[in-house]
Amino acid sequence: MVTVSIQPDDLETLLEEVVRAGNRGVSAARNVTGGPNWSFGQSLFFSSTVVTTIGYGHVTPLSRPGKLFCMVYALLGIPLTLVLLSALVERLLLPATALLRSLNAALGHLYRPFTIRLVHLMIIVMILVVFFLLIPAAVFDTLEPEWDYLDSFYYCFISLTTVGLGDYIPGDYPNQPYRPFYKVATTFYLIIGLTFLMLTLTVFYDIPQLNLSTVFSSMKLDEDPEKMRLSGSGVMGPGYGIGGLMMRDDYHHHDQRRSVVHIRPHLDDSPSPEDTTPVHARDIRVH
Repeated sequence: MVTVSIQPDDLETLLEEVVRAGNRGVSAARNVTGGPNWSFGQSLFFSSTVVTTIGYGHVTPLSRPGKLFCMVYALLGIPLTLVLLSALVERLLLPATALLRSLNAALGHLYRPFTIRLVHLMIIVMILVVFFLLIPAAVFDTLEPEWDYLDSFYYCFISLTTVGLGDYIPGDYPNQPYRPFYKVATTFYLIIGLTFLMLTLTVFYDIPQLNLSTVFSSMKLDEDPEKMRLSGSGVMGPGYGIGGLMMRDDYHHHDQRRSVVHIRPHLDDSPSPEDTTPVHARDIRVH
């Protein structure tokens, strides 16, 4: 048996080469190449993780121009992606509102509006869990040789919540068949899943009893002049404070009196499902 002695410096150099090769798509574990890191499918997948703020970190730009371009791309792409997702959510709210009206027509004579809204929310949540967590997890479990179902479900949950730890990446297994198509399909899954997650959160926050922001927005500030000034209702003109939208108007020439309009939602009961007005725009009170 021959014993080979390796110097610490040589071992350190070898490890650096292994890491450098891994950054370029070479697997040191099986001595195979898994395809270039910057193929079209891989690049599209990387771009989607940047603009959606998932950011797995498994593939990163190595050159200085690449890093500069990535920063500029993220600076412009993230806001535009949020606009795109918001527009998609607005479109999805149309069938979601139609479902709410159908539930109200069928159950309105039996249950309170708040109960109907809870049923509506649970239906949306079940669609999210089944079609964007359970079924995709089964697909990843089938396509990824080293993943079990728990690993696949874990990846779906971490990705759609934009945590993006990067410990599980689809399509990086050596000799993965149809790798570019696999990466593109995963990209569309992430975008559609994030859109439906935003729709679920929108439906959730549209229920006043579950929207914690209404608790803080209904705090009364009239008793403390300093809080009134900081909230935007002071002498500087209109402002948006904790108590909602406050506006100055109706100034007279002599006493300079003003009226303050507080927009605050009721907390004692839920509005009718027929009312699709946003929560923050309901119940205008004049004091």
